[in-house]
Amino acid sequence: MSIVKPARCVSLVLMVLAASPAKSEPPALQLVESRKIWDQAPHNAFTDLIRFQDRWYCVFREGKGHVSPDGSLRVITSSDGKDWQSAALISSPTSDLRDAKITVTPDGKLMLAGAEAINKPTTHRHQSLVWFSADAKTWSQKHEVGSRDNWLWRITWHKGKAYGFGYGTGKTRGLTLFCSGDGKTFKTLIEKVDVEGTYPNETSMLFLADDTCLCLLRQDGKPSNGYLGTSRPPYTQWTWKQLDRKIGGPHMIRLADGRLLAAVRLYDKPVRTSLCWLDPDKGTLSEALRLPSGGDTSYAGLVWHDGLLWVSYYSSHEGKTAIYLAKVKVAP
Repeated sequence: MSIVKPARCVSLVLMVLAASPAKSEPPALQLVESRKIWDQAPHNAFTDLIRFQDRWYCVFREGKGHVSPDGSLRVITSSDGKDWQSAALISSPTSDLRDAKITVTPDGKLMLAGAEAINKPTTHRHQSLVWFSADAKTWSQKHEVGSRDNWLWRITWHKGKAYGFGYGTGKTRGLTLFCSGDGKTFKTLIEKVDVEGTYPNETSMLFLADDTCLCLLRQDGKPSNGYLGTSRPPYTQWTWKQLDRKIGGPHMIRLADGRLLAAVRLYDKPVRTSLCWLDPDKGTLSEALRLPSGGDTSYAGLVWHDGLLWVSYYSSHEGKTAIYLAKVKVAP
């Protein structure tokens, strides 16, 4: 019988361990499911999502194409996130309604925001609009908000006030920061935000517990990478960091443990909608989960509910551009 020396035993053990597959840790984000929830129009896109009075509400644009004169804002609702019905359709005979966003006002009403691209412009091409409702079925008349030819892209409420960045769509490019006490009349906080870039545009604002505000910003033109802005009350001074990648359709959410997740369109091939960890100190976006998506895609809504992240978005990866709802499990 041969005897293996101790040193040889150690070497054999190390070799076996090296040859054994390492146990991989479960991903921080796991896709529980992604389902198509609406595709009734030729083109269905640009979503937002909210939970209101124990029901889900998803809003988006319907039209003949990505850009077409017939765009309308559709509101659909569901009790369980599986079966959806239409609650309302808001249309305009003279303009293309786009970029639906939905929030709850301090007095407990739904606020639908969007913008119209006027089909036969005379004095201006774009106007931001809001509507209000108590039940998502009957909506108020439109209220013109912000400035003409300035796209107030997303409105965020904080301590009884509505905030939103608008971006110039005419000859004047640049960001303007607006604020409102009632969601109907907005005043200008910053006429032209001091941020680098030839075409800053889409934004998502997030207010932290200490009133610090973060802004995730899409940039087109030069430079084309996204930016992250930080500000303290009264939000008239901002510090900006250039991110490490180009993004589109930005939105973000803060988890209970303080981590920040962003939903963005990523442009490196394949084009996709992804969830990314946002590190505000380093100014980085780290892709964590690619949602089933591709082609014409992005513009997510984010809601944390029952221990899961619910994400509305649109995509054309299955052919027709349609609305999807994903549920994502987030590891501690």
